[in-house]
Amino acid sequence: MLISAVMALLGLALDLMLPAFDDIRMAFDLEDGSGQVGQVITVFFLGLAAAQVIYGPLADRFGRKPVLYIGITIYLIGAVGSAYAPSFAWLLASRFVWGLGAAGSRVVATAIIRDHFEGIRMAKAMSQIMAVFILVPVIAPAIGTGIVAVLPWRGVFWFCFFWAVVVGVWSLRLHETLDPAHRRPLSLRESTGGFVQVARTPVTGGYIVAGMFLQGVFTAYLASSEQMITEIFGLQGQFPLVFGSIAIMFWLAAILNGRFVSIVGVEGLILRVLMVQFPLTLVLIAVSVIGDGTPNFWVFMPLVGLMLSTFMFLMPNLNTAAMGPVGELAGTASALSGATRMAGGAVLGTIIAAGIDTSVTPFAVGAAVMSFCTSITVGVVRWRQR
Repeated sequence: MLISAVMALLGLALDLMLPAFDDIRMAFDLEDGSGQVGQVITVFFLGLAAAQVIYGPLADRFGRKPVLYIGITIYLIGAVGSAYAPSFAWLLASRFVWGLGAAGSRVVATAIIRDHFEGIRMAKAMSQIMAVFILVPVIAPAIGTGIVAVLPWRGVFWFCFFWAVVVGVWSLRLHETLDPAHRRPLSLRESTGGFVQVARTPVTGGYIVAGMFLQGVFTAYLASSEQMITEIFGLQGQFPLVFGSIAIMFWLAAILNGRFVSIVGVEGLILRVLMVQFPLTLVLIAVSVIGDGTPNFWVFMPLVGLMLSTFMFLMPNLNTAAMGPVGELAGTASALSGATRMAGGAVLGTIIAAGIDTSVTPFAVGAAVMSFCTSITVGVVRWRQR
């Protein structure tokens, strides 16, 4: 529960503010329906990616807890800066700082799980944590809507601030999980060598890249979901309900992943799910094109939810498979994985989201391209293993 709460720091920073997008547009004189507001998501991901390469070596040298506290402190600074932002540029800068802080919790959470588990046990543990973590997108938009209804829109940032304080106090009970035998010297040469070792491990490097392509779709969805649901489909008052319903599908998939991975194994489940995911994206394109960019909501959005739910079978297992061969470098591996996935995903997601204006077709096409790239990458890794 504690690690899930740590992971929730990231989820709240992303999902709680989605209902405030309209208020953010008004506050900073952005055009109605403008996708520019989605930059508060993408710059957060960029900050999240940039800091992980620093946190990883620190976590492998000084332990998990000090890095967690550093991250939470920067997280608090970013939340306060966002709450007091006098301009949109200031808000984006604060969100970048906020992402720098959230990176610490992301690196530490994954490293702690790898410190305790490996293989199928790690995949099941990650699924259990994700099952709790995924509840955040279910309730966060509703909480955000409630906050915006009774308080100024900046109240969503203060909610994140107080949650981080709670998690910081709660984590005082956490015992250090880094094995003293695995502590690494902190130097540029050692850190660089660690990253090179992780990147040159075929399974690890390949699955990190595969995760990056999937992150691109997820980032695009987060950045454009409010625009698609409220502007393109015209369901202004239903956004929290729709977003939460799709998140429930994520939650169910995370629960099922913990069961299925015990039956077919990590690698087996990855291959089976990819065989389902790519055809789903092609169906998504067909539905969108037939609907001339504005298909039937009750057909398109359930398909989006089903397609995105496959991520809950892929992301924990890709991460588990990537971390398996480099357990002695858990912090460094977690950092490189997160940095590559978040940075690459932020760029790819921004490109996809930028094409979404009055049509959902760009999202469907982007999802299909990213799913295809994921399948090819996993296929290459499997071929090299032989």
